[in-house]
Amino acid sequence: MATGTTAAPARHALPFPVAMARPAALVERNLRAARHYWLTFVSGFFEPVFYLFAMGVGIGALVGSVDVDGREIPYAVFVAPAMMATSAMNGAVYDSTGNVFYKLKHSKLYRSVLSTPLRPWDIAAGEISWALLRGLIYSAAFLLVAAVAGFVPSWWALLAIPACTLIGLGFAAVGMAATTYMRSWNDMDYVQLAILPMFLFSATFYPLATYPPALQWVVQATPLYHGVDLVRGLMMGDLHVGLLVHVGYLAVFSALGLWATTRRIGTLLLT
Repeated sequence: MATGTTAAPARHALPFPVAMARPAALVERNLRAARHYWLTFVSGFFEPVFYLFAMGVGIGALVGSVDVDGREIPYAVFVAPAMMATSAMNGAVYDSTGNVFYKLKHSKLYRSVLSTPLRPWDIAAGEISWALLRGLIYSAAFLLVAAVAGFVPSWWALLAIPACTLIGLGFAAVGMAATTYMRSWNDMDYVQLAILPMFLFSATFYPLATYPPALQWVVQATPLYHGVDLVRGLMMGDLHVGLLVHVGYLAVFSALGLWATTRRIGTLLLT
């Protein structure tokens, strides 16, 4: 009698529309749940708007204009793109950290989700898509407010919306990956420890040239700086090859985050 092991059945990839329908089911679940905490959802939009008018208009009245690569631009116009990029980051990070941590550690939602046809990759894609959607809503609403206020000098600013989508994707993916390592709510302080310095020192409120040369390299290594400079170039109509460098950086940042999230979610939920 022949002996041997029986090979496991091969797993075939699902067609694209079917594969994306499974993460979309989780996005729909989150959308329905958001109706019960809509005030919290909406509140995330106001922080960058308050900063825009407090810093851009208030301090802008004292500063006047700033020199950016030889161009004098009003301070509010300089700050507005940074606040838009920050809005995309905030929306993505808040949803991919606090909300995901609660579902992962407390409500055990993902354990229940795995009893359905959804797999760890679907959970990662669904949650990141939802965080991305939140950041996109914040960014689009912010652009509308900035345009009405007269802080958007170029129609190229419409391309800032897909740019903010890329920013949100990167921060949502990395945020969710970081959340899988958190042990308690106290670890959320590390999120603010990472986000706040980036918000303050990523050429958000003053040009990169104002930093000492040694610190300029540090600033340019942060993902938010690349997002801010990308959105600023588009909103001001200053198109140059350097914007492609920002796109490439954010694309790699997003890919690494997606890879790490998928591996960690699979490890946590299937072991």
